[in-house]
Amino acid sequence: MDTTARPSPRDRLLDAAADLFYRQGVGTGIEALCKAAGVSKRSMYQLFASKDDLLAASLERRAPGYAAALLPPPGDPRPPRARLLAVFERLEELSAAPGYRGCPYLAAQVELKDPGHPASIVAGRVKQALTEHFRSEAEAGGATDPDLLARRLTLLFDGAAARSGVQAETLSGLAVPTAAALLDAAGVH
Repeated sequence: MDTTARPSPRDRLLDAAADLFYRQGVGTGIEALCKAAGVSKRSMYQLFASKDDLLAASLERRAPGYAAALLPPPGDPRPPRARLLAVFERLEELSAAPGYRGCPYLAAQVELKDPGHPASIVAGRVKQALTEHFRSEAEAGGATDPDLLARRLTLLFDGAAARSGVQAETLSGLAVPTAAALLDAAGVH
């Protein structure tokens, strides 16, 4: 007898939303979301005011795992340069996985095109946290202009993730050396 508790309808909706929005885009319909979650539309609307709220909640829910997959863990003893490059090493690894579709947060922002959309706000916050990680590490590594370097690294990250996500580019051996060149130019050690 299986004693494992079945996830709640809310959890099933959040899981289905994260999966379908990532694979198929934010235009995925309510019918498909409810079918994938095994939840009625009525139940969905009892749990979430709208599909927009469900999208925002699914992005919020996956943010800690996204950060853990990309960023070095707290207390990582490596020097700042190595911690910065580690993000691009992870990006190269993740981009080689089957089903990789790029950064889910950038994809949501691009598809929605509305900076005031609840999901765009969540995505912007997650992307800003990545830029802040870059800025903090750049400052610790002695960058001449940590803010500018952080913006450049974010631009590199987003561009690399987007190009790889649409299978226009393979990142292996490309993202890390490009990031290293930016770090060199900024004097990060």
